[in-house]
Amino acid sequence: MNQIKVFCLILGSLLVSGCTGKPSNVEPVSPFALDQYLGTWYEIARLDHSFERGLNKITATYALNDDGSVNVLNRGWNEKEQQWSEAVGKAKFVDSSDQGYLKVSFFGPFYGSYIVFHLEPDYSTALISGPNLDYFWILSRTPTLEAEQLNRYKEIAQQAGFDTEQLIYPTHD
Repeated sequence: MNQIKVFCLILGSLLVSGCTGKPSNVEPVSPFALDQYLGTWYEIARLDHSFERGLNKITATYALNDDGSVNVLNRGWNEKEQQWSEAVGKAKFVDSSDQGYLKVSFFGPFYGSYIVFHLEPDYSTALISGPNLDYFWILSRTPTLEAEQLNRYKEIAQQAGFDTEQLIYPTHD
């Protein structure tokens, strides 16, 4: 079973138990402009999860659906299997559309938190949390960040309670 399918199974099991909450030290960005957030993001760093293990060249692409929800396409290159792994989902706002607090689903009615808690004013880099401190990503519009920038984002994440010593850094070669 490819890793994205495993990711979906794990996410589905987590979502059954209601994972649309947020860590206590994480507050969604507000104001948030979905139209500026849409498009492709590169995964710069993440906390480890089995559903992304062995993947590099990871991107997340967001597009507006006709019903106002967000189409989510997560894609990564599986080094071991030498093929792309993909997962398609749907995201909706939890409270209001001007907050970076969404819920995402890869399995029908089961949703998990997607919280944009830090966002550069030009929408070039975003820090994302899931429902607890086990889920964290640094996303960028470019495949790399300068070391100084990365260190600043790690500091923000650490202050929010994330274990930045455990970050994984996928390649985009």
